[in-house]
Amino acid sequence: MELLFPLLILALLVPTFLGVRRQKKEMQKVAALQDSLRIGDRVMTTAGLHATVAALGDDTVDLEIAPGVVTTWSRLVIRERVEPQTPNDPGSISLGKDDDDTPPEGRPTEY
Repeated sequence: MELLFPLLILALLVPTFLGVRRQKKEMQKVAALQDSLRIGDRVMTTAGLHATVAALGDDTVDLEIAPGVVTTWSRLVIRERVEPQTPNDPGSISLGKDDDDTPPEGRPTEY
């Protein structure tokens, strides 16, 4: 009975400590990414916006979200660098528009 209270405290503190360590490591990784940004990098923001880095400031980054559309964001919103997909990449998605112009059997055309 005397060991129950210290074991209970230990059982609550160990997961909290491990969670804080994991969060700190993740924050350091994101901070290193934000410091290593270069013009032309494809990135994803915390809001899920995919864009290309157009310009860099001390605390801001200009993101090109569409051809000719540049918006200014805080560097803190950059979550990850996105690797561009190549056409030969097995994970890339083909819309089938370059393959041929005939629709599949039984499907209406939308021209």
